[in-house]
Amino acid sequence: MNFELFIAKRIIGNKAYKSSVSAPIIKIGIAAIAIGIIVMLVAIATGLGLQQKIRDKVVAFNGHIEISKYGTNASDESQAPISMNQKFYPNFDTVEGVKHIQGIATKFAVIRTETDFEGVVIKGVGADYKWDYFEEFLVEGRVPNFSGKRNEEILISSYLANRLGFKLGDKFQTLFGDNLNARPRIMSYEIVGIYNSGFQELDEKFCIADLRHIQRLNKWEANQIGSFEVFVDDFSELGKTVIEVDKEVGSFLDATPVNQKFYTVFEWIKIFDNNTYGIIAIMIIVAGINMITALLVLILERTSMIGILKALGSSDWTIRKVFLYNASYLIGLGLLWGNIIGLGLLFAQKYFKLFPLNPDTYYVSEAPVYISLDYILMLNIGTFIACLLMLLIPSVIIAKISPVKAIRFD
Repeated sequence: MNFELFIAKRIIGNKAYKSSVSAPIIKIGIAAIAIGIIVMLVAIATGLGLQQKIRDKVVAFNGHIEISKYGTNASDESQAPISMNQKFYPNFDTVEGVKHIQGIATKFAVIRTETDFEGVVIKGVGADYKWDYFEEFLVEGRVPNFSGKRNEEILISSYLANRLGFKLGDKFQTLFGDNLNARPRIMSYEIVGIYNSGFQELDEKFCIADLRHIQRLNKWEANQIGSFEVFVDDFSELGKTVIEVDKEVGSFLDATPVNQKFYTVFEWIKIFDNNTYGIIAIMIIVAGINMITALLVLILERTSMIGILKALGSSDWTIRKVFLYNASYLIGLGLLWGNIIGLGLLFAQKYFKLFPLNPDTYYVSEAPVYISLDYILMLNIGTFIACLLMLLIPSVIIAKISPVKAIRFD
């Protein structure tokens, strides 16, 4: 064991050191590190969790990429039909990263009851529809089954159910406009499922029914749809994937990524990153300043020891390392407690939903958390290195200490 390590252990293990005048300041430094890591863990986990949750809700209604005819993708209603006889359907194997493609069509409608009415968009889907997201949103009943004969099953949101007084199993009439006739066309539906995505902007608008009804109302062929929805494996590669998809679909069709169609929503959730970076920077600076203060007090308190070590021939860097080893131990102690408390809070929120949010503002009913070993390790390593680098500056004061004056220091 080298000399500086031996001295460092003596400093750390000295019982008198625990009762010294530096003890309260050192405890504050450890607490600052712990609080900092707690705040940073919570900021990252909730920021990423909220981004993913909101993104998944939008993707559930649109897919990652929408393929439609040019000039029609800005409307909520399918206007010009597309043939399903495409080289990229039903398996989009030519582009890496695409995991699913499905055909849909939408049409404006008015739900009519004896006392009320509500304008909605009926989204027609077929047997190829990916129900994964809506099974997660389901609060009552089941998702419709459109793999057999054409039927009148429909999935509506809890927002519409509450607004119109519907419950599971109810039937209602829906009025569809017809450009060829002055009179609207009427269709009856039966509620087999009620969902709640928490994204009221979409919940108040979309109902999901059989695609074949939309085809019949629009007088389309059985192989005609309004658009294709494409799902990808990696959202971070969406920009690259949409370029490849656009090349494959040809010059008559347009591929629009979900972050472009819902530009305002995705720009809003990008702000979370800036907030998170700001919180991390502030917490590291605060923790570093507290540790700098603790190290300065410790150096002043051990001035006599520094003088003795210099008189015995120790170099300035050797003595600096003694205090940096000690500081590393204190930083590690703060990180340990911070991770225990911070991860405990995150897991409690993940499994017990302790902290609710207003869905009208945040599109979710509770604060979602995303826990990953990658960012936890990076955060801890980055914080440790940043604080240690900041401590190199005050440790320079050791070189300024004269052995003669230090030994006489009281």
